[in-house]
Formats: sequence, structure tokens, C-alpha cells
Amino acid sequence: MLHPLQSTQWEKARQQMGIETKRIDGLLITIHKIPYTTLKIGYLPRSTFFPSEETLKKFFEFGKKNHLIFIKIEPYVYKSEIRSTKFETNNKRYKIQKSSHPLFPNWTQILDINKSEDDLLKSFHPKTRYNIRLAQKKGVFVKEMSDNQGFKIFSKLYFDTCNRQHYHGHNLNYHQIVWNNLKNQIAHILIAFYDNQPLAAYQIWIYDQIAYYVYGGSSEKNRHLMGANLLMWEAIKFAKKNRAKKFDMWGSLPPNYSTNHPWAGFTRFKQGYGGRFTEFIGSFDLIINPLMYLFYNIIFQLRKIYLRIR
Repeated sequence: MLHPLQSTQWEKARQQMGIETKRIDGLLITIHKIPYTTLKIGYLPRSTFFPSEETLKKFFEFGKKNHLIFIKIEPYVYKSEIRSTKFETNNKRYKIQKSSHPLFPNWTQILDINKSEDDLLKSFHPKTRYNIRLAQKKGVFVKEMSDNQGFKIFSKLYFDTCNRQHYHGHNLNYHQIVWNNLKNQIAHILIAFYDNQPLAAYQIWIYDQIAYYVYGGSSEKNRHLMGANLLMWEAIKFAKKNRAKKFDMWGSLPPNYSTNHPWAGFTRFKQGYGGRFTEFIGSFDLIINPLMYLFYNIIFQLRKIYLRIR
């Protein structure tokens, strides 16, 4: 099954952002320039397999020719599906190592939605079921609004949430380009309302029979009405109606997570829907320029320290 980050729609969105793209053996790589230098970094997001020896050779040759320091490889492959991840780092021809700064979390939660709605509800945590029924009883309702008005509502709730949680991700222009290229084909917006006021909004992607909860935002008002709980349930039902068989929560802490972790809240929220904690094989760097790769990692770590203490 293909991941949306390997789709032609995503490729077009990245190109419209001014990011160079390249397909090698059908795999989409995005090329990212390092400011004030001729050097670049390649990124292979969410391929459904680890590249073969032959493909790695093509990656390496492309990287050498185009001044890439390394190519980050983050496959959409569950760790449970393979016997070992050592085969990637034991490659004798090419230097491949575990990335010290992955872009995707190593864990997610996957919900099997190839069940009846009754069976799905039964698998939810009792508190989650209670919150869903509370929202319904209080008059919260959910609408799909995969149009410009829906995107406007979603954007406001999303960025309000980012500001509250001190999360600084992509800007509005980025999200607008992504939405323009993926809307209705892959991306859909669902919004929970109470008394015609938006409580929460989710952007759900559906691609190749898998649904993904990619972005979400909520209002500070009327949080006691549990609109987010009902919205997730309606998103799952929406995914089922659109022939998805799995629902990927897009990121999570591992099952034995600390309740003090900044991600504990949304991990617990997602856990309420009965998904299976799932670990990916991880993030790997195909090193093309070893010396510059060393410098890059030193600078990256220094930047992390600076951002933490400033």
C-alpha cells in the first residue's frame, strides 16, 4: 500500500513550495538546500519498503552528482513485519546509519476499522465512549467541510492550538498549498460544532485504504462538551465509508510512556480509541559526504541545545 507522502499530489505540492523533487525507481525524494551553501539534503518519506541495493546505488550516484550530504530514509514499515533492522546498517557498499534526528515519531497507533461500528465502539476505552455520548447528548454535531470555508475554520483552530501549546510548525502558506493539492482526493476536513460554533477540526487523509489523522485543532471554548472525542469517532466512521481498512493516528509515544512527557496527553487521547501501538523500523541516513555529514550533525545538535536554553 502506498503512503500519501509518495503520491503525485504530494509531489506537486512540494514543487509548488519551491522544493526540488526526484523519482528514482518510482520512489519520491525531496531535495532540500542548505542556506548559503551549494550543499543539499535528500529525503525519502514513507516508502513502503526499504530501498534495494540497486536502488541505493542510484540514490548514491544521484547524491554525489547533486551535492547531497545524505539522504534520509523513513520507510512506512512496521518493525514487527521484519526479523531485524540490522540489514540496513550492515550494508557493505554504502554507509547507512540510524538517524539521530528522525522527522517522524518511531511509534504510532493503528486502529483496525474493518469491523462493525458496534464492535469498534466496544473496543474503545469506557471514558472515550462516555465522552462521545456526552457530546451527542449535549447537541454537538459534526460536518464534513472539505471546501475553502472548511479550510478557513480548520486553519484558525489549528493555529490557535499551535499557539496555546507553543508548537511552531509550518506556516499558513505551507498548509494552503498542501490543501489545494490534496483536497477531496486525499485530504478531507471534518468539524465539530455546538450551536453553530466550531469546537474542533481535523484534517484526515485517506489513501490506498488507510486513513491518517494528520492535523487537528480545537477551541478553548466549551471544551467540557467533548467535541474532539465525537469528532474522532465521526472521522473513523467517515474513513470506513471511504473504504479505509486502517486508521493511523500519525504519531504516538510507545505504550509504556511517561505521563510527564509533553506528548502524554494526545497519546492518551488516541489510546482511547482502541488502536494498537505500532513501532516503525525507524529513520536511516544514507551518507554520501561523510565529512560534511559529521559537521552537519554537530551543528544540528548545537542548534538543539541553543533552542532549549534560550
